[in-house]
Amino acid sequence: MKWGLFPLGRNPMELVEIKNVSKRVRQPRVLTRGEFWQLVSHLEEPCRTMVLTAQCLGLRISEVMALRWTDFEFELRTVHVQRSIVHGRVDEVKTEYSNDDLPLDSDFADMILRWRARCPTTLEAWVFPNPDTLKPYWQETVAARQIKPAAIKAGLGSSIGWHTFRHTYRTWLQEAGAPMPIQKELMRHASIQTTMNVYGRATMSSAKREANSNVVRMALRPMLGAKRKTSHTAR
Repeated sequence: MKWGLFPLGRNPMELVEIKNVSKRVRQPRVLTRGEFWQLVSHLEEPCRTMVLTAQCLGLRISEVMALRWTDFEFELRTVHVQRSIVHGRVDEVKTEYSNDDLPLDSDFADMILRWRARCPTTLEAWVFPNPDTLKPYWQETVAARQIKPAAIKAGLGSSIGWHTFRHTYRTWLQEAGAPMPIQKELMRHASIQTTMNVYGRATMSSAKREANSNVVRMALRPMLGAKRKTSHTAR
């Protein structure tokens, strides 16, 4: 063996791959509620509402950007996730589990309706259209220009990205005491088929709504506190 083939300082065993042995995966970043609101305070619209939507619904960013106002059933308090968009290409969501109805918490509904009053109008009824193109924003551009700079200003480093909010949503569900089957339903994971066969798919039950609402209250707490304070003052 010619040791000169290996870079100085490298252990040759690092280059050995063992079949069927998983590599160590870096733990995903999860935000505390304080860190989340530090980040949100540095965001401008519409990125602020995009991030709150990702955090309150646990959606993938490709699903957030592909939302249309017709996906929201405000009277039934549900939102139907049925498409994604990547690099301007609209497609169906990843799996049959991804295509599902999610509970629409009343406080989140109030927030998204306030955004609708300011949202540019488009023929496709996009929830987050770029006012210059009237097409959905590109997620990478928003992350680079808004989220990462805001994270640095908030003292969170440059590793914060769109998937941070999905990981954080799952962790907050756990902290709120949501049962595992409910967690997996709200996350809409394709890999939960075995679990769903055992426990059965969760319907839009009170448990599912309560689990989601607990996370919404965590995400919107400063806004809700300000709204209630204003309401009491008005009285």
